[in-house]
Amino acid sequence: MNDHYTALGLTSDATLADIKKAFRQKASLYHPDRNDAADAAARFRAVQEAYEVLSDDSKRQAYDDNRRRNLLDNPAETAREIWTRYFDSVLSPQKT
Repeated sequence: MNDHYTALGLTSDATLADIKKAFRQKASLYHPDRNDAADAAARFRAVQEAYEVLSDDSKRQAYDDNRRRNLLDNPAETAREIWTRYFDSVLSPQKT
């Protein structure tokens, strides 16, 4: 399960204004026309998907409910995924 909040660099208490601002920044950063990185297109799609879900109240509520359920169902796997994504983002070279 992809964490949409992580894709946008947000926490789960982010406001709609925060979500829009983060989306614009990340979309600009990862847009394939502006970023030559091999994973730019995939990251751009992840950012788009995150925005589509988090900007819609009903989709966000369903996502948050599922996210909480998954954290409770399999906390070790969830923690592993979160830390792996975090370390990948910190350790991967960023183009500026």
